[in-house]
Amino acid sequence: MAQGHDIETALGTHSLERGCDLANDIVKGRVYGNPDGPVIVVMGGISATRFISDGGRRNRGWWSRLVREGGAIDLTRFKIIGYDFAPNDGGDACPNTITTTDQARRLKFLLDSQGISKVAALIGSSYGGMCALAFARDYPDALDQLCIIGAAHRPYPIGVGWRGIQRRIVRLGLEAGKPEAGLKLARELAMTTYRTPKEFADRFDLLETAHAPSQFDICDYLGSRGDVFAENMDARRFLALSESIDLHRIEPEAIRTPTLLMTAISDQLAPLPDMRELRDRLAGPSELYTFTSLYGHDAFLKEYDAMDPRLAEFCKGLL
Repeated sequence: MAQGHDIETALGTHSLERGCDLANDIVKGRVYGNPDGPVIVVMGGISATRFISDGGRRNRGWWSRLVREGGAIDLTRFKIIGYDFAPNDGGDACPNTITTTDQARRLKFLLDSQGISKVAALIGSSYGGMCALAFARDYPDALDQLCIIGAAHRPYPIGVGWRGIQRRIVRLGLEAGKPEAGLKLARELAMTTYRTPKEFADRFDLLETAHAPSQFDICDYLGSRGDVFAENMDARRFLALSESIDLHRIEPEAIRTPTLLMTAISDQLAPLPDMRELRDRLAGPSELYTFTSLYGHDAFLKEYDAMDPRLAEFCKGLL
């Protein structure tokens, strides 16, 4: 397994797209792989970090099945950079609002600080895909290729509704002095939107698993996912990042970078019609690669066998 090293640069206090300030901003990334290879930036969802491919049982990296030596994103050939989304901290340090445009600007600042004027590719999944689209629009000369997984040029309306409910739950938790409880419940709801009804139907047999009134294995599973999330996410940081998804708007006609789009057909948050529209409206060459999955929006974290061949082909085209 790969071992990376951190990079960071101080952006200080600066104004964000919608007018509020981000105080004492430290932009953090992590570098892996061949130091002389073409540069690929990899970004994931709002829970993802710069730790993409680290070894060891305690910190194996959230995409280490794909980003590894000999993998689809081959560390022997490429220099890989992971990136931490702002805000870095919670509490009073969180801005009222932050956008994918702001995240793209921070990434550009980090790359400039490392003397990297152009990357071979951005690969972004979920929220990271939204930020990659913003980067391609705003800095077209700073990248050669784009790969977007499970993200479109705008949020899907029902997804905005689901996330709005999640944010209200978290705010109730904050008002009650129980931010972790709010985060836990919000994540439980979110999991039902990330996955598919079919997966839950196949996985949980309610007649067999109900041990007591209102106690079911599916609820235990969702609760465990909520517990893990609440341990690793600050409530106010979640509010900023969740709203950032819903503020995301990109005009595809402004992007001329050659783009590979990938999506699970079952994705409820970046549905196939929106991905097709994005493909058709992009100004540069584009391809939409689809695959089936029980995991819906979470397919980018689960369906490695489905994604591996196409990602490997994409990366070979960068050499």
